[in-house]
Amino acid sequence: MKSFDDAPFLVIWELTQACDLACVHCRACAIANRNPLELTTTEGFRLLESIREFGDPLMVFTGGDPLKRPDVFPLLERSVELGLRTTITPSATPLLTAAAIDSFQRCGVARMALSLDGPDALSHDGFRRVEGSFARTRFALDYARQIGLPTQVNTTVTRHNLARLDEIAALVQASGARLWSVFFLVATGRASASQDLTAQEYEAVFAYLYNLSKSASFDIKTTEAQHYRRYVAQQRKAENRPGASPHLPPGIIQRQAGINDGKGFVFISHTGEIYPSGFLPISAGNVRRDSLAAVYRQSPLFQTLRNADHLHGKCGDCEFRNLCGGSRSRAFSLTGDFLAEDPRCIYQPKPTPARNRPPSPPLALPAVLPG
Repeated sequence: MKSFDDAPFLVIWELTQACDLACVHCRACAIANRNPLELTTTEGFRLLESIREFGDPLMVFTGGDPLKRPDVFPLLERSVELGLRTTITPSATPLLTAAAIDSFQRCGVARMALSLDGPDALSHDGFRRVEGSFARTRFALDYARQIGLPTQVNTTVTRHNLARLDEIAALVQASGARLWSVFFLVATGRASASQDLTAQEYEAVFAYLYNLSKSASFDIKTTEAQHYRRYVAQQRKAENRPGASPHLPPGIIQRQAGINDGKGFVFISHTGEIYPSGFLPISAGNVRRDSLAAVYRQSPLFQTLRNADHLHGKCGDCEFRNLCGGSRSRAFSLTGDFLAEDPRCIYQPKPTPARNRPPSPPLALPAVLPG
């Protein structure tokens, strides 16, 4: 399994928290207007250069809505010019025009990701809380397909759409998207734990996704449900599929193996704060004063998160702890301890001899988490 001690697989930059949607689950608590303390264009260029020092991680421009920044296209161009594999996740608002999508392609964007949280306008727009968002999403997916810009669809599974995943998957199929990225709720920002599924329902969704993956024309990955990798490994072993490894399933799961918050993953906020994840709002530094590479490689927070031996509870005892490791963001949001076991996992580890776990280094966490 690949080590992510020196460089992340995925870097996400939140260009802004400004957005014209008002989604029920919004991690960023998006607002209408841009924050004057956002990284400037020049600072953005420097950030992209520092990201390139890692090699060629996947670079994701997100928000809020990246299109709320007038310099988004020069920033995209610079990212591609530096040789970063560049993707963008715009919001489905009137800013997402055919001209904007053309510009994404002209800049060299490798993929555009759009959110689809319901199979019709009533369910999707009700979740996004802006009328017309569903129609705009369908338009953008169709237009991107026409011009040959690869797409992915992001869906956050909550109580409101749990029973309609089949219908959403059919729209993903029809759109020609390359990937369905299924997010599982973390109760941060506007999201409430009451919208989340039970641990048993997580397993049911895993079963659905795994069975669908055998026939779908698109890849499937999960976000903040690292234990889907455990589920897939278990199923492949049980099926005794030729060449199957219980710890390194092939395809998209293998490429994501071991990645977790702060482990192969780093998030830079609109004001430059360096987080292990956008869902784990504990800052380890700021790109305005700190080296991004040094923070990722050397900060106690990131080093602790990358060592599965520090995990508490059954996550620490689990034989899948290096493949999975549980959601550190969810553990923090529900327990206040980012090393705690994932409360949304039903798996009980096999009994093993007691391990000598290294003591977790003391971390000076901020009393007020910067936004």
